[in-house]
Amino acid sequence: METRGRIALVTGGARRIGRAIAVALASDGARVAVHYGKSSEESREVVNAIESAGGEARGFHADLRNPEAPARLVETVVREMGGLDILVNSAAIMLRTPVGEVTPAVWDDMMAINLRAPFFASQAAAKVMPEGSAIVNIADLAAFETWTGYVPHGISKAGVVQMTRALAHVLAPRIRVNAIAPGVVMLPEGWQEESTTHLRSTTPLKRLGGPEDVVGAVRYLLSADFVTGHTLVVDGGRHVRR
Repeated sequence: METRGRIALVTGGARRIGRAIAVALASDGARVAVHYGKSSEESREVVNAIESAGGEARGFHADLRNPEAPARLVETVVREMGGLDILVNSAAIMLRTPVGEVTPAVWDDMMAINLRAPFFASQAAAKVMPEGSAIVNIADLAAFETWTGYVPHGISKAGVVQMTRALAHVLAPRIRVNAIAPGVVMLPEGWQEESTTHLRSTTPLKRLGGPEDVVGAVRYLLSADFVTGHTLVVDGGRHVRR
C-alpha cells in the first residue's frame, strides 16, 4: 500500500508507541487521526508537531472503555476526514496485576481497551474501508510468554493475536489485517536501571528496542501486499532465548 494521501486512524496515538506511529505515518504522507483517551494535551502536541513538519493531523477523543466508543470514533473520523484507509489499533493499558490482586473492575477495563475496542473499531472500519486497506494491531510479546505479574494483560494480547488471524481470514481479500508483538521497546516510567541491565543482557541481540523498531514493522506490514493474518514479533530475539 502506498501511504501517501491515505487516511489513517491511530488509537492511542498521543503517547508512546502510538505517538511514534502517528508521526511516522504523517511523515510518509498520510492524513492522520490521532485518537486519545485522557491525553488531550499530548494529543495537541502530536498534532502540532505533525503540522509543523508539513503534515496533516487531527485529534479525536474517545473513552474506549465505553462499548459504543470504538464504532463512534471510526464514524467521526470518516465523517470529518472523508474516509479511512489505515487503522492502527495501538491504544492499550498495561498494569502489574498479580493473580491474587486482580479485581473484576481491573479485568474489565483491560479487556475493554486492549481487546474489545480493537475488535469493534475494526468491525466499524471494515464497513467503510475501500479495497486495498489495512489494519495493524499492536499486540505484545506477552501474548506468547507467561508473565506472572501481568496475566490479564497477556490474555488480552493473546486475544489480539487470534483476532488478527480471524479478521484477516474474514476480511480478505479486500482488507489485510496483521499485528505486531513488540518486546522491550519502551520501558515503563520509573523502571529500575538494574532491571534494564538484566533485560538487555538476556536479549539475544544484547540491546533494547525503540519506537523506531515498531514503526519499521508498521511500515513493512502496510507495504507488504501479500502478507495478512501474521503477527510480527519485534523483540530482539527474546522469544527464542530459551
